[in-house]
Amino acid sequence: QENLFPEAKLLPGAEKLINHLHRTGVNIAVATSSPKDSYDMKTRRHKELFSKFNHVVNGSDDPEVKRGKPSPDIFVVCASRFASPPDQPTSCLVFEDSPAGVKAAVGAGMQCVMVPDERMFTTTQHIPQGVKKVIKSLADFDPQEFGLPAY
Repeated sequence: QENLFPEAKLLPGAEKLINHLHRTGVNIAVATSSPKDSYDMKTRRHKELFSKFNHVVNGSDDPEVKRGKPSPDIFVVCASRFASPPDQPTSCLVFEDSPAGVKAAVGAGMQCVMVPDERMFTTTQHIPQGVKKVIKSLADFDPQEFGLPAY
């Protein structure tokens, strides 16, 4: 981990999407199961980009997150920490790569776009029910489909 995490690369399309959402005033946050020290190692090379998020919830370190994914706790806590929390969970859009994360987002009543490991596209039984859209890459995401400002 100590050798791999600092070399973590961004997913294709991530930088464009984060910059776009930040520039257009969309509130964005990170809800990760990773402990803070692992998260810090993974994002070390991308500090400027990750500074554009309103906040980060590290589920395994956060005392408000009682249960891990697939429990919805991490997403409920994350949404509650915005300066103006959303009125309805359905106004939140979650990007997830894991089946447990999708189940957590759906369980929180939020919309979810799944960006799974490419091997999952040949094994669709691993794509949980309730996901709004499955895309191969964040570069394929169209913000307007979810009522967000166009690129």
